[in-house]
Amino acid sequence: MEITASLVKELRERTGAGMMECKKALSETAGNIDAAAEALRKSGLAKADKKADRIAAEGRIAAAQNGGTAVLVEINSETDFVAKDDNFLRFTDTVAQTALASGVADTDALKTVKVESGETIEETRAAVIAKVGENVQVRRMVRIESEHNVAAYVHGGRIGVLLELKGGDADLARGLAMHVAAMNPPYNKAGDVPSEFVEKEKEIELAKMSEKDKSKPADILEKIISGKINKIVSEVTLYGQPYVLDTDKTVEATLKAAGAEVIGFQRLAVGEGIEKVVEDYAAEVMKQAGLA
Repeated sequence: MEITASLVKELRERTGAGMMECKKALSETAGNIDAAAEALRKSGLAKADKKADRIAAEGRIAAAQNGGTAVLVEINSETDFVAKDDNFLRFTDTVAQTALASGVADTDALKTVKVESGETIEETRAAVIAKVGENVQVRRMVRIESEHNVAAYVHGGRIGVLLELKGGDADLARGLAMHVAAMNPPYNKAGDVPSEFVEKEKEIELAKMSEKDKSKPADILEKIISGKINKIVSEVTLYGQPYVLDTDKTVEATLKAAGAEVIGFQRLAVGEGIEKVVEDYAAEVMKQAGLA
């Protein structure tokens, strides 16, 4: 069968593979476009396997929401350049929307879900790798399903927050999600701070005190230490921090005025926890040139 330009074009649009790859696949399958598409997918999986061990610490956080149900997904690439590629961006949006619609709660389950094309997320990921030439990973996802106000906020594609607010309104929920994105509080309320953390901070504050202060009456010493610990707890809790949209008030005061309560929040940042490889390109060039 003659491999026409229109047939190559159709296969390119269907798979996203390069022109020469499409022409070769069609030649090897005697012009059978379905078989050619399958061959290209298998080729993409092979390429994905070869790249699987390469560190992917860049990427994007994508969100999808429908009322009180919302998800965040973290999709990683090797470079920031690919993280801005249209193929990568479309893939992250597809993953987020698929995660929302499917109801799955973790990435292992998400990878097996089929997208509109009939391929699974994992098969689609392999095709993206073939297009962009880098390792691409669906690393994490988080989900909230609630009858309360839910905000899904993404800042610059790098930080994403899901926040559940009882009472208040959608604007307050979004503002608080923005606060969490900016300030990254480890805990919600003072009661959520582990006792081990508090005890360790007491030890540190006591060790920092002068001998003169340590010799003060026990009740006075306790008040001094308690004041310092309360300040530390305020700094590490959402409720205790000054609200970024009105720094004259704490988040707690803002919530009280609105008759609202933050039930919880989840925050993802691209690449957190991944050990990045720092390349010394100057040293590598010198080594190759025999100068080092």
